[in-house]
Amino acid sequence: MRNGIANIMGVKQVLGTGKYLGVPSMVGRSKSGTFKFIKDRVWAKINSWSSRCLSQAGREVLIKFVLQSIPSYIMSTFLLPNTLIKEIEKMLNVF
Repeated sequence: MRNGIANIMGVKQVLGTGKYLGVPSMVGRSKSGTFKFIKDRVWAKINSWSSRCLSQAGREVLIKFVLQSIPSYIMSTFLLPNTLIKEIEKMLNVF
């Protein structure tokens, strides 16, 4: 039935392993593995800033406006696992 619909519409069938607007098109059982890229992006930003001399206020501004905005779009669509959220919070607190 899927093949017939795909042929009629003239589209190609995809297994759903890609991303659309930075969000995985298909989420499986392991949500922590699927959304691990969020944690990796936050960690990469923190590591790029750690070598700079920033004041306490500068760090707070970076956390609020840059780091907290990374998962916000995905959180508007999906419910992230609590373990992932706690790990991201720990990274922000250490920074």
